[in-house]
Amino acid sequence: MDSDGRQIYWSLIGMLQWAVTLGRLDIHHATMCMSRFRAEPRQGHLQAVAKIFGYLDNYRSASIKFRTGIPDYSEIEKEQPVEFDWSYIYGKVKEMTDPNLPKEKGKSVRASFFIDANLGHDKVTGRSCCGIISMLNLTPIDSYCKLTNTVETATYRSEFTVARIGVDKVLAERYKLHALGVPIDGPAYMFGDNESVVLSSTIPSHALNKRPNFLRYHCVHECIAATHNGQPILKFLHISGEDIPADCNMKSLPGSEIHRHFKAMASLG
Repeated sequence: MDSDGRQIYWSLIGMLQWAVTLGRLDIHHATMCMSRFRAEPRQGHLQAVAKIFGYLDNYRSASIKFRTGIPDYSEIEKEQPVEFDWSYIYGKVKEMTDPNLPKEKGKSVRASFFIDANLGHDKVTGRSCCGIISMLNLTPIDSYCKLTNTVETATYRSEFTVARIGVDKVLAERYKLHALGVPIDGPAYMFGDNESVVLSSTIPSHALNKRPNFLRYHCVHECIAATHNGQPILKFLHISGEDIPADCNMKSLPGSEIHRHFKAMASLG
């Protein structure tokens, strides 16, 4: 592609990135994938970007609806392992807060995080892709889509990587809400479709030996063990892969499937 073609490609990628920033979370994965070819795009890359604009044209009326109802996850919680006493491992872990935070006012909110990973997503480097959708009550507020910094050799490891990233986002989101004086309704909820990772994260007796897994494992465990005002700050639950909207942020899906996920997000729970 000549210099004029590259300039066009860069401009189109910039438009797509702004669209994601302004709320079109449904094209985040596609935009991330095509952004990797900015240095030396080819004609096929330009055609692929044109298809993203075609998708936006087909769903130009898409919008984020602000829904303030608190989601009910009681039915999902019934199917999960019982809560355990973590104090014999980590002691009495408390959520890190600032004593100078403002007094809570207004209606309470519940934070939800949907995580997923795609092993070996990038065929050039072998790196996996992590996807996270963050919600407050029934409104999506943030989207995360990025390749892992290391090459993972098993689905379990790639899923644990995104779980550790999800925990970082949970802690950051809760601190931000505390700093704004927003009351938080109980723990944050994190959902994943890999049952082995969920069970490993929520059962204290489970152990890992490999160092990279070991550190991610304890990062997730400690967050689940931590409390705030006597309540856990995070619950990690398993749901079906067909129901997890983070699928859209870690793999290429047909436009109709992306639309199904994002249309249903507001009614989860």
